[in-house]
Amino acid sequence: MYISRLKLKNWKNFKEVDIPLTERVFVVGPNASGKSNFLDVFRFLRDISKPGGGLQKAVTERGGISKIRSLAARTFPDVEIEIHLSEYGTTVPLWKYSVGIKQEIRGYRLPYLTQEKVWKGEQLILDRPDKDDSQDHERLTQTHLEQINANREFREINKYLENTVYLHLIPQILKYPQAFAGADLSGDPFGHGFLEKISKVNEKTRNAWLRKIQEALKIAVPQFKAFSYAEENGRPHLEAVYEHWRPKAGKQREEQFSDGTLRLIGLLWSLQEGDGLLLLEEPELSLNGAIVSKIPALIYKLQKPKKRQVILTSHSTDLLNDRGISLDEILLLDPVQEGTSIKIASGIPEIKLMLQGGMTPGAAILPRTKPKNINQLTLGF
Repeated sequence: MYISRLKLKNWKNFKEVDIPLTERVFVVGPNASGKSNFLDVFRFLRDISKPGGGLQKAVTERGGISKIRSLAARTFPDVEIEIHLSEYGTTVPLWKYSVGIKQEIRGYRLPYLTQEKVWKGEQLILDRPDKDDSQDHERLTQTHLEQINANREFREINKYLENTVYLHLIPQILKYPQAFAGADLSGDPFGHGFLEKISKVNEKTRNAWLRKIQEALKIAVPQFKAFSYAEENGRPHLEAVYEHWRPKAGKQREEQFSDGTLRLIGLLWSLQEGDGLLLLEEPELSLNGAIVSKIPALIYKLQKPKKRQVILTSHSTDLLNDRGISLDEILLLDPVQEGTSIKIASGIPEIKLMLQGGMTPGAAILPRTKPKNINQLTLGF
C-alpha cells in the first residue's frame, strides 16, 4: 500500500491542504517553508500507531498542541489529519483514516480526540466520539489506532503506519554517541542507535545488505576497498579498508569515516530496510553532486520490487535534474500570508512549458524557491 492522498487542517505551517500523492514524492520549497513539518505528519501518524507510542507521547514529544497547531488557526482550532491508503499502482482508496485533536482547556490540559474515523473502501466503520466516549471522556485521550483491543477491524492501517522509516543521520552522533546521551526520540531519527539497529538484523540479511552497500561505496568513495560489520566488547561497529600507500594498513571504524560516507551508508541502508513508507530529509547533504544525481534512479530501482513509497525533501539541483522525475511527483511549497500552500508542479503552467522547452525539473522549479532578495545578502561588505 501507499498513501495516495493527504488532507491537513491547522498542522504547523499548513492551514489547509488537500493533495494527491504518488509512490515517489519530491518536496521542494524555500528555507522555513515547512518541508520538515510536512514529513513530520507521517512520523506523527507512525508515533500514534506503534507499541510504546500513542497520542499522548506523540504530542508531548512535539512540545504540545500549541507547537503543532497552525498559528493561522482561529475559529477552527482543531488539528486534523486524513490519509487515503491505496494499492500500489492505483489511486482507489482501500482505507481512509482521519484524526482530529485539540487540548483540554482546564485540568491537565491533555490532548484529546475531537474525531477519529476509519473507512474501509467507502464504508464508515469507525466514527468517534461514540456512545462509550460520551460516557467516559478519558477514552478520548487515546486513539483506537493505538489500541490492540480496538483496532482489530483496521489493524492493516496500524501495521502500515508503524513501519514508517525516517532517518536523517547526523554523522557526529554516530561517531561520538557518548557525547549525545539522553532519551532517544521516537524512531531514532538522527541515527543515535543506528549501529544497534544494524546489529539486530539477522546475520544473513545484514551481510547481504552490507555487500550491496560495499559495492556502491567502491564506486562512490575514492580508494574504498572493503566494508564489514564487527563487534567488540558487545558494541557494534562498521569497519572499512581503503587502498593505501602502506601495505597491510589497518581498518578504519565509523568515527574515522567521512560525513559523506556515513550519510551514504545511512541512505543505502534505509532504502533496503523494510517495505513501509520511507521518509528522506535532504539526502544530498555531504554528498558529491555526481552521487546525488543518481539518488532518484536508485530510489526507483529499489522501491519497485518492494512496492514502497518514498517521500523526500531536497534543495538539490543535481537531484532534481533527473529527467525521469515526473512533475506529478514534485510538490512545491510556497509561503503565503498565513502559512504555506502546496502545489503539484504539473499544475503550474509555466513549469510545464519550461520542461517542454527542454529544461530539467530542477532548472525549472528550484529558482522559484530562492529568496527574492538573495543578491542583497552581503553582510554589509
